[in-house]
Amino acid sequence: MTAAEMIITNAKVLTMDEGRPRSEALAFGGGRILAVGGRAEVEALAGPGCRVVDAGGRTLLPGFVESHLHLVLGGNELAQLQLGGVQGFEELARLFRAYAAKNPTLPLLMAQGAAYELLEHPVTRADLDRVIADRPIAMMAPDHHTVWANTAALRAAGLLQGAEMPPGHVVVMGADGMATGELLEFEAFSPVLALTGDLHLQLGIATGGEPDPWPDAAQRAKDKEKVAAGLAHCAMHGITSMVNMDGNRYTCVLLKEMEAEGRLTARVKVPFHFKPHMDLSDLDRASAMAAEFTGDWVTSGFVKMFMDGVVDSRTAYMLHPYPGTTETGAPLFEAERFKDVCREISRRDLQIAVHAIGDGAVRQTIDGYEAAGRPDLRHRIEHIELIDRADVPRLGALGITASVQPPHPPGAMDFPMSTMDHVFHRERWRDAYLTKTLADHGAHLAFASDWPVTDVSVMRGIQAALTRVPYEGCQDERVGLMEVLRAYTAGGAWAAHREGLTGTLRAGMAADLVLIDGDIEAIPAERLGKTGIALTIAGGRVTHDPEGMAGGPA
Repeated sequence: MTAAEMIITNAKVLTMDEGRPRSEALAFGGGRILAVGGRAEVEALAGPGCRVVDAGGRTLLPGFVESHLHLVLGGNELAQLQLGGVQGFEELARLFRAYAAKNPTLPLLMAQGAAYELLEHPVTRADLDRVIADRPIAMMAPDHHTVWANTAALRAAGLLQGAEMPPGHVVVMGADGMATGELLEFEAFSPVLALTGDLHLQLGIATGGEPDPWPDAAQRAKDKEKVAAGLAHCAMHGITSMVNMDGNRYTCVLLKEMEAEGRLTARVKVPFHFKPHMDLSDLDRASAMAAEFTGDWVTSGFVKMFMDGVVDSRTAYMLHPYPGTTETGAPLFEAERFKDVCREISRRDLQIAVHAIGDGAVRQTIDGYEAAGRPDLRHRIEHIELIDRADVPRLGALGITASVQPPHPPGAMDFPMSTMDHVFHRERWRDAYLTKTLADHGAHLAFASDWPVTDVSVMRGIQAALTRVPYEGCQDERVGLMEVLRAYTAGGAWAAHREGLTGTLRAGMAADLVLIDGDIEAIPAERLGKTGIALTIAGGRVTHDPEGMAGGPA
């Protein structure tokens, strides 16, 4: 029998295991949970060399499963200028100029988190030229679907005179025949991001392709440092498993190399990104990735697609026009073509995850999954920011997972309420950002942040889920604490086909654990976001231990 390496006792253990939902102590060894039970029975397993951690009544949970993030992009962006919460030209200019002074050699000064409402008018290259004119600068919207660039950046990227783009990707042009500086969707702003020299890290979301030439060992070492930064950031927030919603084989190779080096501190699932221009035969690459990456730490086995864009730029596909316009956005896949794609992916026994934000995109995605007829594959829809009521029961009936983000509803966390008036008719607010209604109709829930779109903090996400105020005249879309915790643990594991490995605390499961710095059931909901993580353990390895409770990270 495997010897216990660590016992965590005097804890409020919430196992997410319906057979034994609560306990007091847990023992693990060899990367697996050996026992969950009362203090006396578990403490009796302590032998020579076993570390016993007194949790002091803190809550012990399965390690959090982050069901939708962008690990490599997030890690890469940690060193860039952060504009979250910034309003007005003066503050924007002050921060950019200070960042420029500290980084005199960067080929592009890139900022993240620029609110659509940052200025009192739509941002143009002229505004950014007033900030800095003699160096290329650009800033990304929080949703990562819009970039604004100054003239120097547009010129360096070859976009100042405009450029032909695939449907749904736009270099916005002005009346003077020149680019305004606003770039909508990945293909439009990729030439600007390429100025950083990191475009190969964007390929998994931008094109679905692989870097060519293949990065050498020195470049891979640099890239792995960015991944490591992202992993450490996630470990601070109790995350032990994640679904990386962009990627390619190169992403998997980096992660496998890190696993071999002992540097991979979370389980990562990586998709093949299928783009509208691809042929069905390109799915051979998806099948090859699924066959090559099958371990407990790095896996593939699913295909990611985008059906539409985002509401702020009106690229999300709606059934009805946006307020005050005739615009509905457009789907990125033609309806019958999408059904064929879904059938082929399902024939290969691969899961599908589709970004669908507008109610038109959600309906077309559901139609594709229905045509595929494979509920056992647990196809999922990412975001679902607006849905027609007729489509609500279809998710549960077809076994579709609602992969939604508690930080995303305007007013719930960081996104302003003003978005609601701009993009949704008031009578449709009742159909926006549904959670409880979807669950009540049988949809499986998996919660996430979409980091770096929003803060990856799970505790802030839990607070947002529990304290969200119903929109005026609308139903309360909150679910209870246990349902929230399940969606961040067992629900996420199930949605990723990982329920046999992680997501619950019971003997034989992976020792993926998070110790909350307090009793999560006693902390007022409005204070959960400021509650820390006392301990994160992934596969029996300590990955975050700020107070040295378990002897520090391995």
